[in-house]
Amino acid sequence: MALSFVRLKMKYFCSMNIFSGTLLDWYAENKRDLPWRNTTDPYLIWISEIILQQTRVAQGYEYFLRFIKRFPDVVSLAAASEDEVMKYWQGLGYYSRARNLHAAAKSMKGTFPKTYAEVRALKGVGDYTAAAICSFAYDMPYAAVDGNVYRVLSRYFGIDVPIDSTEGKKTFTALAGEVLDKSRPADYNQAIMDFGAVQCTPQSPNCLFCPLSGSCRALSEGKVQQLPVKQHRTKTTNRYFNYIYVRMGAYTFIHKRSGNDIWKNLYEPPLIETDREWTEEELYASPQFRGMLAGGEEPIVRLVRKGVKHVLSHRVIYANFYEVILPENSASFAKYQRISVEDLHKFAVSRLVNQFFSLILEPNN
Repeated sequence: MALSFVRLKMKYFCSMNIFSGTLLDWYAENKRDLPWRNTTDPYLIWISEIILQQTRVAQGYEYFLRFIKRFPDVVSLAAASEDEVMKYWQGLGYYSRARNLHAAAKSMKGTFPKTYAEVRALKGVGDYTAAAICSFAYDMPYAAVDGNVYRVLSRYFGIDVPIDSTEGKKTFTALAGEVLDKSRPADYNQAIMDFGAVQCTPQSPNCLFCPLSGSCRALSEGKVQQLPVKQHRTKTTNRYFNYIYVRMGAYTFIHKRSGNDIWKNLYEPPLIETDREWTEEELYASPQFRGMLAGGEEPIVRLVRKGVKHVLSHRVIYANFYEVILPENSASFAKYQRISVEDLHKFAVSRLVNQFFSLILEPNN
């Protein structure tokens, strides 16, 4: 049964004191050496926090180094084109993060904000990110509450309030603020997040050698794998993409995605999306495909790869990859952007499209 925060605070006041001190001791011995931890520059911390949203540290590490080498400060990021920023983000996914970074940088007028309210007002920055930036860069006493923090707090204090409910968010935010060591907010926030990432992991947490095992409610009650609780499950939908790589001499065709769909402002080859998986014959005969061709032209068409499965957070895409070969003076695909194949690498594309291009351009790799 869910406990109100007031009752929880009274019941576990002693545990809170043990909890914070133990985490800081653990962190002193187990701190991960990461480049964004060796600075108090709010810009660099901001970049790292945005990259690490929905991205594991192991994947984000090299992206961070490459990104800040090209965009070392607010001014350089704001001055860049969106296409270039998206290209440096290519492969990380959740591309709205890159668009928001760029928009926020342009809004700063060359100087990163210095108050919590100003940081929180930046495009793409929520409560967690603002708290992380302000505590790490300015040592402000704001508790950063991410997935790791939810898990550690839920298990240690035995809280079964769903973390994705309004009550849950209020409960965990209040509790996180109570257990925060306000004399060392930066170290404490890093400590609890590292503890969740390394020690109190979602699957197979290392309870046997956990310094908090003696006072952990979930462990004593046999509920480690049941906590934290989520009330909603992510609903996924299937989509069916047919990508067409056009080989027209030394040229090919792309276009930029728009609207409020996935991969907004990324480039891709001509696409026909269907409501189910099509056969090759259905594609060839479809009005969508025939409409891409100039009158009377009959290209060479080959299926490169069929049924490629690409999993996103809320969608599963099943893609077929085709190659269409036409003479260089062809008038087909006129509504698409014609580019040199040699320039294809300059355009930011999704991981799925990059896989397709690799199959076409590097068939032996």
